[in-house]
Amino acid sequence: MKKILKYGLLGVVIVLVLIAAVVGYFMATFNPNEYKPQIIQAVKDKQQRTLKLDGDIKLTIFPSIGAEVEKISLSEYRSDKEFAAIDSARVSLALLPLLAKKIVVSEVGVSGVKVHVVKMKDGSTNLDDLLGKQGAQEEIPPPVEAKSQAAVMFDIAAVKIENTDLNYRDDSTGAQYELKNLNLKTGRIANGVPGKISLNADIKANKPRMEIAAQLQTSLTFDLEKKSFQVEGLDMEVKGSALEISNLLFKASGAASANLATHEYKANALEVKVSGVNGKNNFSLNLDMPALNFTKDNVAVEKLLIYATQDGAPGNVIATLSLINMQGNAKLFKSTGLALEVELKQPDQAFKLNMSTPLAGSLEAKQINLSNLVIAVKATGDKLPGKAISSELKGSVQVDAERESVQLNLAGGLLQSNVKAKLAVKGFSEPAIRFDLDVDQFDADLYLPKKTAAAPVKNEPVDEQPFDLSALKKLNLEGSARIGSLKVANVKSSKLRIDVKAHNGQVNISPLSANLYKGEMNGSVAVNAATVSPSFSVKQNLSGVDIGMLLKDALEMDIVEGKGMTTVNLVAQGNTVTALKKGLNGNVGVNLDDGVIKGVDLTKMVRGAQSGLSGLQTMKPAKEDRTAFNELKATFKVTNGVARNDDLLVKSQSLKVTGNGEVDVGNSSIDYTAKATVAESVDTKNGSLTVPVQLLGPFSELKFKVDYRAVIADVAKQKVDAKKEQLKEQLQEKLKGGLQNLFK
Repeated sequence: MKKILKYGLLGVVIVLVLIAAVVGYFMATFNPNEYKPQIIQAVKDKQQRTLKLDGDIKLTIFPSIGAEVEKISLSEYRSDKEFAAIDSARVSLALLPLLAKKIVVSEVGVSGVKVHVVKMKDGSTNLDDLLGKQGAQEEIPPPVEAKSQAAVMFDIAAVKIENTDLNYRDDSTGAQYELKNLNLKTGRIANGVPGKISLNADIKANKPRMEIAAQLQTSLTFDLEKKSFQVEGLDMEVKGSALEISNLLFKASGAASANLATHEYKANALEVKVSGVNGKNNFSLNLDMPALNFTKDNVAVEKLLIYATQDGAPGNVIATLSLINMQGNAKLFKSTGLALEVELKQPDQAFKLNMSTPLAGSLEAKQINLSNLVIAVKATGDKLPGKAISSELKGSVQVDAERESVQLNLAGGLLQSNVKAKLAVKGFSEPAIRFDLDVDQFDADLYLPKKTAAAPVKNEPVDEQPFDLSALKKLNLEGSARIGSLKVANVKSSKLRIDVKAHNGQVNISPLSANLYKGEMNGSVAVNAATVSPSFSVKQNLSGVDIGMLLKDALEMDIVEGKGMTTVNLVAQGNTVTALKKGLNGNVGVNLDDGVIKGVDLTKMVRGAQSGLSGLQTMKPAKEDRTAFNELKATFKVTNGVARNDDLLVKSQSLKVTGNGEVDVGNSSIDYTAKATVAESVDTKNGSLTVPVQLLGPFSELKFKVDYRAVIADVAKQKVDAKKEQLKEQLQEKLKGGLQNLFK
């Protein structure tokens, strides 16, 4: 038995010696560099590319099978231009583990790789020939089903990639992407073995604009048979600029795992931080997720927290979004709390919004339900009414993505108003919006900027920007709004009702009605945005409205008092305010009773004129002057922004006023002449006298001007006529006396 074992071992030794001798002879006699010309020519014939092998090719057989090459380059298809190059590459496999169907790679190393990929305008790339996409393709027989065999296991001791550059250019879009200075180092890569990974690279692009440097440190464990992957100790950092963001800093840390076979995904202590400068505004964004478990049948989130800040010219913004204890699956999921907090801090005021609600829904049915939504708003600041505002709305929101519908119901306090709002949306690409709004009162002036002293008006052309109404062309909106009392731009109204219908660029507001300054307003407004130059029309009837109070509050023009009827029927077309004013056409009618014209006393003027030159000082208008009337009527025909009136009639017991002139709306000015006549019954010694008074100037500086020449001429004429009458009477008396003496 011993002899058998002895001779058996001796045989094995002899076989090994013979194998070693054969391998040694092969390595001593075989030189792969002698085959360079054949390899280069084969590539030239097969791929029509030029292969350069400027360095040596080195092979090893034992104890590992390996190869190392240096200075390799490959040209573009049918060109001498370089496509790819490698400074050096080496790989080696352990020989003995191959006998056990195990691939053990003792080393993989690549250095100085440069690759240039180009996509041409016709959609082809400079890789197509290497991928078999050019020319006629050979018919590939269907793969033969392999016989069942044990899986080949592999084990890589380390991978090292250094100084690698990858470039991609798209000639059809002009986009360019560069991956430069790529360095990758790994530890052992094998099934079930944690392997460290270290990666850094520079990335540059022009569409979108990007220039960043990225670093990654982590540990990767995988099981290919079970299709599971696990990342631990993630430490990722990105610096640079992207899009419009400069000083970009992105950091990520935590752990995650995925099982593709069972569709299980987990994240633990995942934290993401982003900061940078957008324009002139500093911002930051933090995401914190302690635990996430996600399967195809269930999702569980312990807590999700997103914290964002922005520091810039409009103020400092702080926003926090949190999701607590979410459980469920595709058919039904629930969360005990979804909360959003937004805070805006400015030098003179601060706003804070809190939103909270339970969350429920179904991914399968594509539904989300916010059943108990609470929205709270708090604001503080010296310019706010009472230096503080506190509002709270409660309601619900339902979203059905499958049916493309949204339902919203809210009620509560908002900006010192009590609000009830309903909103329904049908269709997401072209939404049909329906609404109903009820507000008890609202004072918009409390929140609008205060008026400042107007700058001197310069007669220089103003480069107006046309207003854009393109959004109205696709607007599908119907609804009604009611406001108990409203104040906007110092104009006060009550019982306001607005019904809106908007379809295909045509917006109709009818009725537009309200109680207004002891009277009523009722009418409509229409906007046609379907044309290149939009048009607007206004039809309104004001009944019993105190015009003086309205003008005083709206335009700060205290020139008239009176109640009555006012009708407005105007149309304008244009895409700037100036164009609309100059393109105004239509009619306006005014009929007032028992009122006063302020700033002029026409009766005093007439009587002063009747007194002759001595009364001219009395004729000059004074601020405290008043002209009372029992009736005021006028109609205006508006043509291209100019309102023309020729039928002014103002009456009182002792006064009659007629007039004509123009109101140039396009240029905001008036040139109007009124003629005042005092009835003869006022002064029986003199006849009636007409005094022309001109109202002229811009709206902001209206002035009354008396036509003294016409008054003096009229007074002189009346005096001449009176003198003639006196001489006539004297002559008649003399003639009468002479005749009497003649017949005595």
